[in-house]
Amino acid sequence: MGAMSRTKEGRAKGGRAKKASRPYVICHMVPSVDGRIVTSRWDIKTKLTPEYERTAQTFGANAWMIGRVSMEPYAGKAKVPARKGGKAIPRTDFIARRDAESYAIALDPSGKLTWKSNSIDEEHVVTVLTESVSDDYLAFLQSKGVSYLFGGKTSLNLKKVVEKLTKEFGIEKLLLEGGGKINGSFLAAGLVDELSLLVAPVADGSIGTPTLFDSEDRKAPARPLKLLSVEKRAGDLVWLRYRVKA
Repeated sequence: MGAMSRTKEGRAKGGRAKKASRPYVICHMVPSVDGRIVTSRWDIKTKLTPEYERTAQTFGANAWMIGRVSMEPYAGKAKVPARKGGKAIPRTDFIARRDAESYAIALDPSGKLTWKSNSIDEEHVVTVLTESVSDDYLAFLQSKGVSYLFGGKTSLNLKKVVEKLTKEFGIEKLLLEGGGKINGSFLAAGLVDELSLLVAPVADGSIGTPTLFDSEDRKAPARPLKLLSVEKRAGDLVWLRYRVKA
């Protein structure tokens, strides 16, 4: 369970990782005790958001990332107008602003999010695309002032994406907040540095529902972890932090 609540204050405090070619990536999620992350059947959901935000703000991250489906409620439903003529739009990154205090990043390879604004709670929106998106869609993003980065021709190279986030926006610490396939892809690519799991006091038991990590790369090795801390939080939540070993 990621992106439970989006508040600027939730990312304003704490230290930052030292400079590197890519951000320090923390996967921050609220799973059930059996690793499920879809909360629609949990009757404790309303108690989770405050603790999720309180724990998130301790990291001092200056960006958060989720997938297209999770981002849809925040993006809105604007209309993408058809262009009338004009030259083809080059597949180069479009940076609307670089001076934001924090960034909301969407992985949207096919360009399906119809943004009503270029910010969420004053956090500048950056969307990550493939080069297969239409010129109409790129013109739409530019008209809205939404920054976009290309992560590949037809699929996303996540290493390339996170390096661009640091190079173009100075992002040093990134909260990765799901869903399971995105988390799994980052883990398989060796791009998760730390896990922050706020384990909910519920056993879900639903077969086939998304889990914390749903990687399609069956050849990727399982990642060993080192326990950093264990803390009981309000509402019988348990906050586990792990470092992902190299």
